[in-house]
Formats: sequence, structure tokens, C-alpha cells
Amino acid sequence: MRRPPSTLPALGLLLLAVASCAKRAPVATRAVCEEATVVDTNLLSYLSAARARHHEANVREDDDDVPGAIAALEKLVAMPRPSASATASAPAPEIEEVLADARARLAELRVRANDVEGASRDVAEGLTHAPDTSYFRGHLLEVAGVVDEARAAAYADAGKPNEARAARARAVTSFQQAVSVQEAVIARTLDGRVRRDGGAP
Repeated sequence: MRRPPSTLPALGLLLLAVASCAKRAPVATRAVCEEATVVDTNLLSYLSAARARHHEANVREDDDDVPGAIAALEKLVAMPRPSASATASAPAPEIEEVLADARARLAELRVRANDVEGASRDVAEGLTHAPDTSYFRGHLLEVAGVVDEARAAAYADAGKPNEARAARARAVTSFQQAVSVQEAVIARTLDGRVRRDGGAP
């Protein structure tokens, strides 16, 4: 399914952070600020490249070139990843979100290309980048259900009703889990708004 890249908000926030650091940092913290700016610049470059890969995938999808769209996103998930800081080895949270989102889109594309097993692997890999309750985890669980829907259809076409039934049951479970995660995300957001507006904690 063709959709716009989701990295634009993160890009905007990072641009503001870099600009703010450059304008307001006191002399005593200039070195720290400069280090953060380098890291942020690396992250901005990564997010920009990721958006470009999503745009490339969009164009290829518009041309009904699903293998080409898959190839573009495979290049995205293979890109070198800047760390969260100069001393950290783990990727920045924004990168984890980009990777989770890209894996979900890859899985959807692989389903269209009748590569159900490849789609399942993409979902599993994506979930490693979204271990906590978030939109990205919920979306990956939704895609897991789509993958099992496709698997059930393949089993049914192959005359394997028992396997098809089991795959449909897994799909329903994944869809229910996706709803639970997204409802938790919504509840957490609403709770945060109540607290900011002076409501009861």
C-alpha cells in the first residue's frame, strides 16, 4: 500500500533542536553542543535518506513495480545507522521507529508479491525494533495478521483446510493484539493531556 514516509515529523524536530543548540548554547557547553549537532546532523542525514528510499518505493509502486519497491526498502533497512550519541552503540530511537515502519511496509509488499514467509520474517525483525507499546508495534501486529490472512488463503487454495483455519486464528489473535496496543497508546496520550490540562493524576 502506497503511503507517505513517516520520518518528516522527526526531521522537523531534529532541525529545531540543532538550530536551538547553535543559537543558545553557553560557551561552557559549546563542546557538548557541537558534539550533539554532529550526531543530530548524522541522524538528519539518515532520516532524509530513509525518506528518499520511501519516495523511491512509492514511485515504483505507482509503476506496479513491486519488486523494485521491495528493493528500495531493502536498501533502507541495510543503511548504516548513526548511534544515539557519540559514545553510544545503540541506534537513536528515531532510527528504531524508521526500521520498524520500513519492515512493516516491506512485509505488506512481500504479501503482494506472494512471499508470505519473507513477509513473516520482516514482521519478526520489525518487532525487535518496537519492543514497547507504540504505534509502530501495533502496526506491525496488524501486518502480522495480514500476513496470516494471506497464508490462510494459500493453504485454502492448496486444499489444506486445517492449516488455513489455524492461520486465520493466528490472524485474528494478531489483529486483537494490534487493537490492544493502539488502544493503550491512545489511552496514554489522553492521560497525558489530562495531566497537562490540570486534571487529576
